Amino acid sequence: MYFGLYNRENASVLNVKESKASERTIVVGGFPVDLLSARSLVLLVKSYFQDIKNEGGEVEDVIYPTRTKGIAYVIFKEKKVAENVIRQKKHQLAGQVGGVGFQVSRFGVEVFSSVNAVLDLSVFRSQVILQNLVTDLKKKIPTLSFSPLKPNGRISVEGSFLDIKELKECLLLKARFLLDKTSNFTSEGGKWNRQSPQRNLQKSHKSLESLRALVPETARSREMLVLDTDIFLYLKQKCEFYKSTLKKFHVLSQEREDGGITTICLEPVCSQPNATKRVKELIEKQSCALHLKLRKETFILEGRENREKREIEQACKQLSSRYPEVLINFHMTHVDIIGSSSDTYLFKKEVMKLIGEKVS
Repeated sequence: MYFGLYNRENASVLNVKESKASERTIVVGGFPVDLLSARSLVLLVKSYFQDIKNEGGEVEDVIYPTRTKGIAYVIFKEKKVAENVIRQKKHQLAGQVGGVGFQVSRFGVEVFSSVNAVLDLSVFRSQVILQNLVTDLKKKIPTLSFSPLKPNGRISVEGSFLDIKELKECLLLKARFLLDKTSNFTSEGGKWNRQSPQRNLQKSHKSLESLRALVPETARSREMLVLDTDIFLYLKQKCEFYKSTLKKFHVLSQEREDGGITTICLEPVCSQPNATKRVKELIEKQSCALHLKLRKETFILEGRENREKREIEQACKQLSSRYPEVLINFHMTHVDIIGSSSDTYLFKKEVMKLIGEKVS
């Protein structure tokens, strides 16, 4: 009942979204997917959410595995049970996984539930102990999954977009604080170390430039916002809203993509009061609306023959004119299809027919 092919999830999630079942559905993330099989995890999840100790009740269905690693959809028989579960602040799976915590949210709150980002923390090396910085970040945002810190200062982080966004904002605030602190020290360079003021001053300048690279001038003096990269690409390429809003308020944008997240720095062209602040508010509002509307499907190209890859690419291009509101992003290893639930589901279904793959 709970297992099936990739398309089974698409159909199930589509049915949930387009029916009253969405009110009885929760999104569950942060599972220890490497510790258990999919079947064991489904049974454990179902048992957890049917336990009255966890504010649970009768479970109608569990949709897992899904497109996003570690994400499941749980549908309850009653709406009030879903609401009770969401109100619970902490959830932990017992049994084989030994009290591992996970997150619960309303169906549709997050579109791209899991985001991967690679952070370069080396810019902080001269100011703080990097491992201590990572420990502090883990405590501040415990729902994120951190890889071991590499000697070069890089670290991989996985979690929800909102958590990744919070992480990046925390690091930017840290950089701004250290930047101000370093600037003050630079102006008093001779007071740092009476024995070797020149060496310390050179070190401070190097550290200052590193932090400035992390926090662009526009971010320090203007407005800045962070968006999911897929949401941003859809907003920029499929919505006139983005360009027209910038033009209307005479604001320039500087965009930087870091894996699953994109940072946008807004700078006013003229002295219109609060222009960048207003644009930021409008873009964030539109981004939230897209989070509720959009879904993403993916064709994996790795492991396929070149002929199969060409057929998928040609089929996507052939269908693009019939689905003008679907964004198609071609990558070396995969093809992303972004749009409404119905559009992405139907688009992928037609691609599979064109390339001769079985549609379930």
